[in-house]
Amino acid sequence: MTAVASPRRWLFVLTILVGSFLLFLVQPMVARMVLPRLGGAPMVWNSAMLVYQALLLGGYAYAHWLGRFAVRRQAAIHIALLLAAALWLPIGIAQLPPPAPGQEALWVPLLLAASIGPVFFAVAAQAPLMQRWFAADPRAGDPYMLYAASNLGSFAGLISYPALVEPALPLAVQSWGWSAGYALLVLLVAASAAARWRGGADMAGDSGGAEARPTARRQLRWLLIAAVPSGLMLSTTTHLTTDIVAMPLLWVLPLGLYLLSFVIAFAPRAPARIAIVIAPAVLLGVGGLALLSTGGAAMLIAIASLGMLFVVATALHAHLYDLRPAPRYLTLFYLVMSAGGVLGGLFAALAAPLLFDWVYEHPLLVLAAALLLPLPPLLAWEKWTHLSAGATRIMVALFVLTALFASFHLVRTWTGEFAGAALLWGGFIFAIGLLVTRWRWAYATVLALLMVGLGGWSTLHDSLSDMRVRSYFGVYTVTDDPWRHQRRLAHGTTLHGLQRTDAGHELDPTTYYGPQSGVGLALDRIEVLAGPGASVGIVGLGAGTLACYRRPGQHWTIFEIDPVMVDIARDPTKFTFLSRCAPHAPVVIGDARLQIAGQPAGRFDILVIDAFSSDAIPLHLLTREAIGIYARALKPDGLLLIHISNRFFNLEPVLDAEAKARGWAAAIRNDPAGRGDDPDMLTRSSWVALAATPQRLAQLTGPLKSADKAHEDGAWIALAGRPHFDRWTDDYASTLPILYWNHIFFGRSE
Repeated sequence: MTAVASPRRWLFVLTILVGSFLLFLVQPMVARMVLPRLGGAPMVWNSAMLVYQALLLGGYAYAHWLGRFAVRRQAAIHIALLLAAALWLPIGIAQLPPPAPGQEALWVPLLLAASIGPVFFAVAAQAPLMQRWFAADPRAGDPYMLYAASNLGSFAGLISYPALVEPALPLAVQSWGWSAGYALLVLLVAASAAARWRGGADMAGDSGGAEARPTARRQLRWLLIAAVPSGLMLSTTTHLTTDIVAMPLLWVLPLGLYLLSFVIAFAPRAPARIAIVIAPAVLLGVGGLALLSTGGAAMLIAIASLGMLFVVATALHAHLYDLRPAPRYLTLFYLVMSAGGVLGGLFAALAAPLLFDWVYEHPLLVLAAALLLPLPPLLAWEKWTHLSAGATRIMVALFVLTALFASFHLVRTWTGEFAGAALLWGGFIFAIGLLVTRWRWAYATVLALLMVGLGGWSTLHDSLSDMRVRSYFGVYTVTDDPWRHQRRLAHGTTLHGLQRTDAGHELDPTTYYGPQSGVGLALDRIEVLAGPGASVGIVGLGAGTLACYRRPGQHWTIFEIDPVMVDIARDPTKFTFLSRCAPHAPVVIGDARLQIAGQPAGRFDILVIDAFSSDAIPLHLLTREAIGIYARALKPDGLLLIHISNRFFNLEPVLDAEAKARGWAAAIRNDPAGRGDDPDMLTRSSWVALAATPQRLAQLTGPLKSADKAHEDGAWIALAGRPHFDRWTDDYASTLPILYWNHIFFGRSE
């Protein structure tokens, strides 16, 4: 009977690890597959996460429903479902018509659900189901420990994709490899089922004695405690990539830390207890920056925000673990917990972009965490002073009033840029927050006051001034600087347009588009290069700066994915480039790659690609297939201009490899910042020009100069390629080889 008595923990751990690994490996893999159709805006990732959470909820609900049957019947049903879901293998993207403008928030979830819904649903159910089967043997022990293994497998799957899978394998091989892993999972599930019914556990897991079913109030606590870390994970992603540092690899890190928090919370208790003790101070210190809308000290704030997410999520999930029911209610517990994850995702991914003009969901979720965290007393001063209960309440109220006074002075010093004084006032409020940690209402109030003082007042003021707008693709802010005679358009932390407001200079080209920039030189000579009736295509509208290079008789077409950006550029109370220089130029709304593919062949003399989303790399616009679409839209002697200015990625090798593969001529123009009559109006820019022949390119660039003369006026130099650099395609591309690692940690100004 020794074999019967063995709970075979290793088998269940292995099954859970494999299933969770596959579950979170497929998420970035599918996100990579849909890039050519969706682009890489942060909200695309958030929408994808919402789909995954909804499918996870469905899987957990299915596992809970299965719990009413004996293990043998559960196994038969589940293996049949796994085999039926295999019809969706290998993983691919459903062929749906593109979304109408403004419908992306609903279309993205529909596309992902149609592409991987059944497979994801079936695999999502295996973690709670395996724990239920494991607990069916009364000698097996606590099944909740297996949830730590589940999330460890999830974390490994998530991280292995950008680190190992994407750089090494094309998408087709990735898809078939995942299918092989799925087949292994089916075998492991069958083996786990056999281990239980052969061991005599043929009834639905019923361990846990006579514990009553958890009350609705207890389930509500589970729901809320699970919702906040889920929403905070998504809001941290949006907050970091929108207003702190728009570094795309950060999109994966919050999810990875969120998964790791479950590993700590559901594993041996010492690390989880440490998180519970330090979480209030961490939330106060870092959460106080949640209303900050500036990229100052960007990477330091980003690292602190990720640290806060991990500590707070661990503390909340450890609290959730402390509230867990007996194993007989295990699937109910996971079902409610998953519903909480979906609730947080709905708020952060769907509701917030519709309700707010900035990422206000982030500070709101930080405050929600303050209202739900366990709050152990850090400084028991009321005991040391032997104050009565009434006197203690009065002291707490006085502390809060003092924090209000300090917050008022913090706003004044912060907006006045008195860094030293602001640091002192902020530290003073933080200290008060530590003193009132035991009183939840006071703690949350002090945290809110610290948020308002540390940049929050400026953020709220920009919203009230009606100069900020939010869309599915980002947050856009228009600000005036009367001292410098500027009006600026920012997309998160990235400058997307600037117009001079001093009389007589309103239509001067600025920022990345100055007369000495690569695109400025090309468009200024367009009549020489292509004649008086030249046809020009512009991808990426921004504030409309390039429109003022247009000359009478030319035919311009502008492609812009975001209708909100079109509204900004066309509003003469904000910017007048478009309304004064090209009021009748058609603006085609939609993904540029798809829209250009629908244009007549040989339409454009010059095509300009300037379509970054903040600093998000437009990977799907730089692949072999994308460049092929541009080549088809260009005339045989057409010129292709691509803007590659970026704080985090060196895109020269990408375009160099593409030009060599096509036999094209290519050159780059690196225009430094601070040139011209007013250096405050120009920023550094890097523009790549490509043409079918060297002779055609030379008509724009002249003889190419050496790299040491790159900063001379009109200096075009050869692209800096890399030996053996793999050409990007829709099926294979990796951003790790072109990452500026030093810029991640030390930054680079625009």
